[in-house]
Amino acid sequence: MAGTTFKSPSSVEEEIPVEERPATRLGRLLLRIGMPPSLLWGFVGVLIFMSGDGVESGYLSSYLVSLGKTEHDVALLFTVYGLSAAVSAWLSGALSDLWGARRVMMTGLGIWVVFQIGFLAFALPSNSYPLMLLFYGIRGFGYPLFAFGFLVWVVTTVHPRRLGSAVGWFWFCFTGGMPTLGSVFARYTIPWIGSVYTLWSALFLVILGGVMALSGIREKHGDEHIPGAEKHPLRTLFASLSIAWERPKVGLGCIVRAIDTSAEFGFLVCLPIYFMHDLHFSLGQWLLVLQAIFISNVIWNLLFGILSDWLSWRGTVMIGGGVGSAVSTMLLYWCPTWFGPEHILPTLFAGALYGMTLAAYVPLSALMPYLAPDDKPAAMSLLNLGAGASVWIGPAVVYLVEPFFGIFGVMVVYAVIYLISAVLTWFLTLEPELQAQLDRVRRSSRRTDPSVLQPGSAE
Repeated sequence: MAGTTFKSPSSVEEEIPVEERPATRLGRLLLRIGMPPSLLWGFVGVLIFMSGDGVESGYLSSYLVSLGKTEHDVALLFTVYGLSAAVSAWLSGALSDLWGARRVMMTGLGIWVVFQIGFLAFALPSNSYPLMLLFYGIRGFGYPLFAFGFLVWVVTTVHPRRLGSAVGWFWFCFTGGMPTLGSVFARYTIPWIGSVYTLWSALFLVILGGVMALSGIREKHGDEHIPGAEKHPLRTLFASLSIAWERPKVGLGCIVRAIDTSAEFGFLVCLPIYFMHDLHFSLGQWLLVLQAIFISNVIWNLLFGILSDWLSWRGTVMIGGGVGSAVSTMLLYWCPTWFGPEHILPTLFAGALYGMTLAAYVPLSALMPYLAPDDKPAAMSLLNLGAGASVWIGPAVVYLVEPFFGIFGVMVVYAVIYLISAVLTWFLTLEPELQAQLDRVRRSSRRTDPSVLQPGSAE
């Protein structure tokens, strides 16, 4: 059963896949920049899929209010959606044990398409709030199964020599699509075809990305699952939770991941009010700060993934992510407070720095599966569960702290929990023999031309 029996450190070497030399010049070029050639269409598909998923992110709430829904109604709708996404993020790894990653991605694509059609064809035209809750709430299961199912595929396939780069590419495509390219797409299509038809066009993007990924990936590991898992499906699913106390470091990694983006979600609740109402930034200036955060984050998601393969997965998360985000969080408070809207450049720098340090958590996606090398999908389930939990933790801090200590107290709490994540990351060490193997791989990658690899079966 997944998550209950573990291999001895001496046998873990077989968990490290062997690289092969790509047959084409394009394949060797992709490998040089950390992109696994066999998974290329998966990354492209995730970028397009998440662009479609992110089309609505900048305007759906205001559009629903224009239909007569209250802000309270919209908040509940998005709460239900977030809860579905959190559960689905956990299931993405557990179901990969049960079905294989390809089938998990197919399920996510199917859920997204079917319930988006229901939302657009029935809920919106009838302006029925119960139908909105039903269709939009269930649609929340779609994107995590597709995107995080592919992430499980990546971490169970890619050689550790460039796993940090590979997960960096994943998060580059994920955040590059939602909200970055999705919001840009909506910005140009809404004036042209209107809000509703823009949502329909998002359906086209999701289908296109899904089909490109599922038809383009030929890598075999995505069809593999635990033998006999289908005979005990519930046991297989909940094994991805039991691993948290069987392998406590995996549980700690889940907590670190929950801290990672918690402040990001909390900022979206409290900073617009603080910037525009208290500090008198204009809407355009606030959106410029927000763009600085997300553009920097998208770029550094990729760069930190690549750099961590040369440096250290754990060290990058601990220093760049934990300590760095604590510092940049306080700068994101002090710079606008001290310089105000008249001198916005320091605030833009603080926003870009926060996006950069937040990206330093990317190597956690490479580190987590090697904390349980015999059951990587279960470890990824806990990682994804932490990602879902951050959606709730961030706003909860604002709700509990802001009435008593103001925005300064909120930012201090976020900085402190980032420092706590750095301390927790210190304990995310690997088995000595596995660490030695990974260190040898890292040293060899510094000496070897990445396009000249030993024959094998992985990339």
